[in-house]
Amino acid sequence: MSDRGFTSVAGVNPPLPVRRIEPLSSAAGYATKLFNGFFEWFGSIGIFSWQVLRAAVTPPYEWRELIRQLDEVGSKSLPLVAMAGAAIGVILSLEARYSLSRFGAKSMFPVTLVYSVIQVMGPVITGLVVSGRVGAGMGAELASMKVTEQIDAIEASAINPYRLLAATRILACILMLPLLTIATDAFALLTGWFAQAIVEPLSFHQFIANGFKGATFGAFVPPTFKTAVYGLIIGLIACFQGMRTRGGAAGVGRAATNSVVLASLFLILADVVLVKFILVVFH
Repeated sequence: MSDRGFTSVAGVNPPLPVRRIEPLSSAAGYATKLFNGFFEWFGSIGIFSWQVLRAAVTPPYEWRELIRQLDEVGSKSLPLVAMAGAAIGVILSLEARYSLSRFGAKSMFPVTLVYSVIQVMGPVITGLVVSGRVGAGMGAELASMKVTEQIDAIEASAINPYRLLAATRILACILMLPLLTIATDAFALLTGWFAQAIVEPLSFHQFIANGFKGATFGAFVPPTFKTAVYGLIIGLIACFQGMRTRGGAAGVGRAATNSVVLASLFLILADVVLVKFILVVFH
């Protein structure tokens, strides 16, 4: 009588099949490959950054493309950051009013909302929203140009693709992020005041006067302009992921996804460093 290829003789049970155990060397090899790929990625983006910087500072300059990218990054992102700022303003207003009421500090509401929006929430929310919209768009656009050999055609036409495609997009992100952050802060403060004024009478003039009382340069300007670093991160990673794409349509999808994920991750990590830097230098 056979059972799974084994023969039972005189009541002797057939031997159990032996499960193969993967050697530890395969796991170690995978870890080594992952480790090497991590440093290879940083080395590649370092070389890419140097090529973009060298192309950006040498003439001829692509002013027309830069203006187009400023409109693409700035004007078309404004509705999104405005809605995000408005939502954040209402949320912070509700939370701040509830928390301050518990401790009998309702008079601190304007200062709390202003500092929370301008120093913390406004820059981060703007960076993440722009990363989702602009990062994915740039990554997918450049990736599609790469897989369809349009970038190779541009290079064959004696035009530097790093200057035309990468430098203009990165510079547009750097210039537009602080302006978009100001728009986010403005909408957040406006809706935050409105949410408070519905519950308790509070004039907008009084809200602004109390909120910015004792304001200093180091309290508001550096947190706003640190978003230029966010713009550098978003533009650099999106262009890098797009221009190194392989694998056809699937590669375009991977480039768009990786652009958003990596840009958002490095943006949050950069925020940790920048907050500490601002606290040390400007306070």
